[in-house]
Amino acid sequence: MKVTAFQQLVYEACKRIPKGQVTTYKLLAQAIGCGSAQAVGQALRCNPFAPEVPCHRVIGSDLRIGGFFGERSGAQITRKLTLLASEGVHFTDNVLAEQSALFRF
Repeated sequence: MKVTAFQQLVYEACKRIPKGQVTTYKLLAQAIGCGSAQAVGQALRCNPFAPEVPCHRVIGSDLRIGGFFGERSGAQITRKLTLLASEGVHFTDNVLAEQSALFRF
């Protein structure tokens, strides 16, 4: 699978998010020196290495669940919530329930 240098940078940073924690697209962008959380989201949208690259651990800056594989509702979001719950990260009405689960690089 061929990925761009930018995607590889995003994926390597994403792998640093510990199990049981999440980060935001904005914090991930800042960690790699990128000014665009949306660019990070686009790279994660087409992540061919999931779950080794745990893109499910990235949420919106408002601490809402965000998207997953290009979807913002439906089965993919349910799958993201299930994956995070299995790691001990919980959401209430699609908002991060415990801010202590927020990982900062």
